[in-house]
Amino acid sequence: MALRRCMVTVVNTGIRRASTFKAAVLKEVGKPLKIEEIKSVKLAKDQVRLKVKKCGVNSADLQVSKGEYHIKPKLPFVPGFEVAGEVLEIGSDVKTLQKGDRVVGLNKDLFSGFAQQCVLNQNDVWLLPGDIKFGEGAALTDAYATALLGLARRAQLQEGDTVLVTAAAGGLGLAAVDLAANVYRAKVIGVCGTEDKASLVREKGAWAALTYSPQHLRAKVEEVTEGKGVKVIFDAVGGHVFQESLNCVAHEGMVVVAGFASKQIPQVETSSLLPKAFSLVGVSLTNYRVSDPEVYRQSVEDVIDMCEQGLISPHISAEFDLENVNEAFEFLRERKSTGKVILDCD
Repeated sequence: MALRRCMVTVVNTGIRRASTFKAAVLKEVGKPLKIEEIKSVKLAKDQVRLKVKKCGVNSADLQVSKGEYHIKPKLPFVPGFEVAGEVLEIGSDVKTLQKGDRVVGLNKDLFSGFAQQCVLNQNDVWLLPGDIKFGEGAALTDAYATALLGLARRAQLQEGDTVLVTAAAGGLGLAAVDLAANVYRAKVIGVCGTEDKASLVREKGAWAALTYSPQHLRAKVEEVTEGKGVKVIFDAVGGHVFQESLNCVAHEGMVVVAGFASKQIPQVETSSLLPKAFSLVGVSLTNYRVSDPEVYRQSVEDVIDMCEQGLISPHISAEFDLENVNEAFEFLRERKSTGKVILDCD
């Protein structure tokens, strides 16, 4: 009889451990995240459960936790959408993945990546080659796929074109520099906040990198382009930096707007488009997910292939353990980061 009670105790303990996992939970907007044990949810037919190894820490995670994002989540809420890990379980309709696969995922519907486990829709998961580390995978997908859409699909960048990248040391900006300089062999001018960051941008392949000032920016563009202006501006800042960069665009050039790091959405008067006949294009990977799923998936597959071939390499400035997620947020808030910040969730 005593043996039977012992066996029941062991089985129940095993079930409890398998059905809960650690996560960084937002309990109150504007307050620090708390590490808690939460319960696993049942998978839908088209979903995949991952064991999260690494998760990117993005400005969207910080903004949603502060109540400054366009999405107002139902609390309690687990941030994190850019994950890399291993498949633990698949829904009955999932045919392209299996348990144990190394994968990366984008989870902008459900977030929940700051955790030891994460559930995603199968359409937001890609196989990760063994040559790419989990940290690289978690730093790769969102920024690089967005930059690829802006530079290749929309701007149709060619070898030898001149490109101006604002916020060039940030996650999205550095991805744009890497792609433009090392894949498309364009002549890149990077604009960033400090000389240390400018050095990193030059190391990434930029022909020139400078700290922002209107006069210096115009002078450098005049020098590099022999007075013609840049063919493509890739802007991830908005605000006054965006407004000043418009003075640098060439006749029939293109301005690609892909983010608003300054939190100031630029206002463009129609009259400013006429003198140089330039095009203004907005790019959002999230919107491609809805409007053109095939392009969405192909863009991520392409950057994974480029990384596997050694053509591009995401820069990770810092990595924090899951328990130190609030320190990671503070690192972002104080603008200490370059490239990407990663959480180790394993």
